[in-house]
Amino acid sequence: MRLTSFYPVLMTERLTETRDFYRDHFGFELTFEADWYVSLKRGEWELAILAPGHGTIPAGFGKPVQGLLLNFEVDDVDAEHRRLVVDAGLPETLSLRSEEFGQRHFIVADPSGVLIDVIQQIPPTGEYAEQFTDEARPR
Repeated sequence: MRLTSFYPVLMTERLTETRDFYRDHFGFELTFEADWYVSLKRGEWELAILAPGHGTIPAGFGKPVQGLLLNFEVDDVDAEHRRLVVDAGLPETLSLRSEEFGQRHFIVADPSGVLIDVIQQIPPTGEYAEQFTDEARPR
């Protein structure tokens, strides 16, 4: 299979608030908008938002998103924490911290309850240092 695109589609009743969240805080730009679907893009990254009751969703599957975590890897997580939590006032669901498994990160939530894990890769320590393949080990 040759993929030409791959992106998450978040089902939510809160299309407008969710669109604004990703546009205002993460720099996504609107590429299409209807009352049931919103398409966003930031460089090569895409994200879509869909009303769960739309007719394209098979019966029994039109439920708002839950249990989803989106990872946004960045160069400077401390700067993003200042921008999003300190300056913009987004509430943290997980405070800024460094993890032995090779991440410095914090988590916020979008208006639909999707968790956004903002991550900077750091060198792993302890038992985690040897669990990465050589190609995947954060430096």
